[in-house]
Amino acid sequence: MTIKVTIWNEYLHEIQFKEIAAIYPKGIHGCIAEFLEKAGMEVQTATLEQPEHGLTEEVLKNTDVLIWWGHMAHDRVKDEIVERVYRRVLAAWGLSCCTPATLLKSSKSCAVRTAAA
Repeated sequence: MTIKVTIWNEYLHEIQFKEIAAIYPKGIHGCIAEFLEKAGMEVQTATLEQPEHGLTEEVLKNTDVLIWWGHMAHDRVKDEIVERVYRRVLAAWGLSCCTPATLLKSSKSCAVRTAAA
């Protein structure tokens, strides 16, 4: 069975800062995707500015593990997308939050709701 990974990235640093774009011309999500594809995983990417932040119901249905890379725009993630991700985490989905995960709406939502359950 192939592991299906979705890599989510704000994709703002790479656009706003030429130094970062020089290091990650395809975005950090593109760099991670290439690595995981070489490891035999099925990979898709999503970014903040895409419709529904790239995390449609269809995308999430076809995801076993979500890697969430966020740093500067946590407040711009729509609550309905946070709820959608939260529901998938509860359904025994893998979630990896990268830098600084404690600020993520999805991370807070999962932690608070899981602790209350």
